[in-house]
Amino acid sequence: MPFTFNDKHITDYHTLGYTVFESILPDSLLGDLRRVTDKAREIAYEVTGRQAQRLQPLANYDLDLQPLKDYGELPELNDAIHRVLTPNHYHADLTRTGVLLEPADHPWCTNWHRDWRDHMPEEIFESEFREDWDNQTHHIDYMNQINCALYEDPSTWYVPGSHYRQENTPGEVAARDQYDRSTHRNAANSPEQQERDCLAYCHTMPGAVQLRLNAGDFALYRSSGWHLGNYVPYRKRATIHDFCGTPAYRDYLDERAVRKHTAMKRGQEQHQTA
Repeated sequence: MPFTFNDKHITDYHTLGYTVFESILPDSLLGDLRRVTDKAREIAYEVTGRQAQRLQPLANYDLDLQPLKDYGELPELNDAIHRVLTPNHYHADLTRTGVLLEPADHPWCTNWHRDWRDHMPEEIFESEFREDWDNQTHHIDYMNQINCALYEDPSTWYVPGSHYRQENTPGEVAARDQYDRSTHRNAANSPEQQERDCLAYCHTMPGAVQLRLNAGDFALYRSSGWHLGNYVPYRKRATIHDFCGTPAYRDYLDERAVRKHTAMKRGQEQHQTA
């Protein structure tokens, strides 16, 4: 059935923190993107290892980028994004766009996290970026992210409504902290045990739901909400992944990366001299 936009997409995005544009990719483009990402998978396993979960940015590798350019210019998709967000938002910056993949050998999952506060030490977040976070959590120009599935993809889990809350609940913190990197990435476990451990961890988060995408679906979500990815090797995955931003947000991300690097380096130097 052809994609049709309706007001529920807007309502869902602002209340739940995500919406899905179902079957929005045309068949021909879906096929072209699958061929590109098949090669990307080969490159990822060669460059990063067989447990690679992504290749990003795709523009850095020897790939045919024309299907990705066609994807970025798809009129129906751009119109839907502009209706939910603003006319200034775009979704396919090829200097950043990547593809999310299945691990080759054994299951694993990421930790429960909220971008980008859980991607740095807490003391650096509080001292350097707390004000940014408080301002951006509610601002439509910031922290919008996309997953566009080229195959059926139930990997992403999300906590509806968590995108507007600046603070975490005790239950959310407890669920996040149950993550044990050695457990969820330990190839010594049987694949069946690994898969069950990862799924059990997904269910620890209060209110979490599994976001199920079919081939050609485009999910737009607030990355300020709690989310994770849970992966198994027997399910082929190729999901285009990027932020959905504005030129101003792109510049901010570059600035933030420099600030984070500087703060991390300063912290290391202080630790060494203490």
